[in-house]
Amino acid sequence: MKHIFEQGTSSSAPTLVLLHGTGGTERDLITLGQRISPGSSLLSIRGNILENGMPRFFRRLAEGIFDEEDLVFRTKELYDFLDEAAAQYGIDRRNFVAVGYSNGANIAGSLLFHYSDAFKGAILHHPMVPLRGLALPDLSGTPIFIGAGTNDPICSASETEELQQLLGGTGADVAVHWENYGHQLTASEVNAATKWFQVHFPA
Repeated sequence: MKHIFEQGTSSSAPTLVLLHGTGGTERDLITLGQRISPGSSLLSIRGNILENGMPRFFRRLAEGIFDEEDLVFRTKELYDFLDEAAAQYGIDRRNFVAVGYSNGANIAGSLLFHYSDAFKGAILHHPMVPLRGLALPDLSGTPIFIGAGTNDPICSASETEELQQLLGGTGADVAVHWENYGHQLTASEVNAATKWFQVHFPA
């Protein structure tokens, strides 16, 4: 998978796995990652799917309707890539924290839904419920931050609450931060995610 790896200054800080939104690239969230955890290594990945020329991490049938078969396939593809990248760059696979926005948050959520060891923690900006009717793994104690919009036209408040309940049911430690700015990623949401990260992953 196309990606950028930037070695961090702290060997103990988690490696941030950066996952862009629809139409983004592996360069989109580098600044965000540096803001959240200045000492972390960054592994920023580009989705392997193109939708009308826009990179994505998995196919969809329509707005808000996922191609579930492709989502499952791409979830395993990304999981395997994370294993390969850890070996390639000599970084601790057990110390990965996801930072995803929109489509990137959805693929990160799917990884959490499928694997108990995908991430040590996750920051999900404006995610949806990736799949329903799935037996979820034990995520006891895994810290997860969800950034959401009370008036998000793509991801409704009820969808956010459903995702919170599903992840909470796995034993994960889920925090939801609400904004009033629709689907966009705001500075105040980034500040909230950064403060949350500092509490759960102190330098």
